[in-house]
Amino acid sequence: MRRSKLVPVLPLLLLFATGAASAHAFLDHAEPRVGNKVATPPREVTLWFTQKLEPAFSTVTVTNAAGQRVDTGKARVSGDQMSVSLRAGGTGTYHVNWRVLSVDTHTTTGNFTFQVGQ
Repeated sequence: MRRSKLVPVLPLLLLFATGAASAHAFLDHAEPRVGNKVATPPREVTLWFTQKLEPAFSTVTVTNAAGQRVDTGKARVSGDQMSVSLRAGGTGTYHVNWRVLSVDTHTTTGNFTFQVGQ
């Protein structure tokens, strides 16, 4: 008798177990660091995420204090890391906007800033 009562509950237990394993790719850390101040404009921005990324659907843009894009356009993705090269953009606040698709098919977006100059 006892075994028959567990059979209908088993699919629910499996659903909860697999749901917990599926997580989104969240920003773990970045270089330059989020909110950090650097003396000179960096040559690139690199972001690390909590899951591997799908390269074809992951993007990052970087704008300078004047609102001009200073990234070179094409992000490089390798595993859980995404980088983009930068052109010189002067001093002030840089804005980084990212959108990624993790290999588990979840999309996340986010942004952060860092300061350039003295």
